[in-house]
Amino acid sequence: MTDVTPWSEVGELLGEATLETLYMVLVATVLAVLGGLPLGVLLHLTSPVGLNPKPVLNKVLGVVVDVVRSVPFVVLLVVLASFTRLLIGTSIGSSAVIVPLTIGAIPFFARLTQNALREVGFTVVEAAITTGSSRLRIVWTVLLGEARAALVGAVGVTAVALIGYAAMAGAIGGGGLGTTAIQDGYQGYDDRVLYGSVVVLGLLAFAMQLITDRTAKLVDRRRTAVG
Repeated sequence: MTDVTPWSEVGELLGEATLETLYMVLVATVLAVLGGLPLGVLLHLTSPVGLNPKPVLNKVLGVVVDVVRSVPFVVLLVVLASFTRLLIGTSIGSSAVIVPLTIGAIPFFARLTQNALREVGFTVVEAAITTGSSRLRIVWTVLLGEARAALVGAVGVTAVALIGYAAMAGAIGGGGLGTTAIQDGYQGYDDRVLYGSVVVLGLLAFAMQLITDRTAKLVDRRRTAVG
């Protein structure tokens, strides 16, 4: 029978694992936004309702995005193991997991971005066109400006999804709370560590969603105008 880990050691273990998880999630979220935002803008611009419709390009981009999104993250971890090892020298550990996390999150955030831009009223875009604004200015000030609250919300949805993905990575030694829950908790027959990890993961997801929801309300132009 395995000895139960003292609560003081459980707290220390979970603290270190939480920092690793936050590191993976925050870095992957930033990289996903940097890669997914321009991709989402391009998807919207080349769509039939965009400023520069290009059906063939839009179709190709859409297929690539949907194919990557459809791959389960655990499978993506395995498929990208060689690429990750080539890129950073190892395929295990918190830094290594950032690679598949980012690649899996970019198309996810791109679709969220496209959906957010699609909700921007056509009359607002049309007004900008009639004033002679350049396409770049319309994208930056009108599309992204009007959709900023939805985009902040998309960041929150992506970050929460990445918390779950990072936990899955624990199955192959990805580090963080996932590895702690599986190796120290489940395989070590330690319920304190196992359920403690689950609770902390839930609190992280709740806190991330709460922060982004509050931020979205602060930057929402419609709420500001009403106020």
